[in-house]
Amino acid sequence: MKQIWMKYSYLFTISFFILGFFNIVFAWIGFFCLIMPFAFVIKDNKRTWCQSYCPRSNLFTRLFTKIGAHRTAPKWLINGTGKRVMLTYFSINFLMICLSTLMVFMDKRDPLEKIRFLMAFQLPWNMPNLLYIGVMPDWAVHLGFRVYSMMFTTTIIGLLLSYIYKPRTWCTICPMGTLSSMALRKQNTLVLNDQIAK
Repeated sequence: MKQIWMKYSYLFTISFFILGFFNIVFAWIGFFCLIMPFAFVIKDNKRTWCQSYCPRSNLFTRLFTKIGAHRTAPKWLINGTGKRVMLTYFSINFLMICLSTLMVFMDKRDPLEKIRFLMAFQLPWNMPNLLYIGVMPDWAVHLGFRVYSMMFTTTIIGLLLSYIYKPRTWCTICPMGTLSSMALRKQNTLVLNDQIAK
């Protein structure tokens, strides 16, 4: 099963974006990619998701192993600054997702109904909503558009980086990878402290 997932997991990324055209609520699937890195850190005490299972890294590897510039990424991008920029973007975006969804739930604002790039740039087309699955609450639709927008933005950035530099350059600045590393260091520190206490 592991080998099959590692071989075909890129289809998960493609399916995510296709399903969004059928109904934006399918974008909730994106939370799978937000949760699994931490689940594997807890389970394996290492970044197994990033190293083996991440569907986006699989997609980038498949697309750009034989094409692209294959340049070495600048050190500022992969050794600190790039990580901090992307983590800051992700943190602000995730906070905006939570707060705006809460406001829609409380009828304090209208739901977002278009895809945005980098939170600010609204794309000029509407999602077709090809599959009707019943009347969904406004907050659920809003959350779907927000998650889809976040995944769209980071995937476009990842594709550009993979073409300009090496296929998995995105992985070096991926916010989930950065947070997984931080969680792993924290977990190992707690284990070490517990062992010292004994």
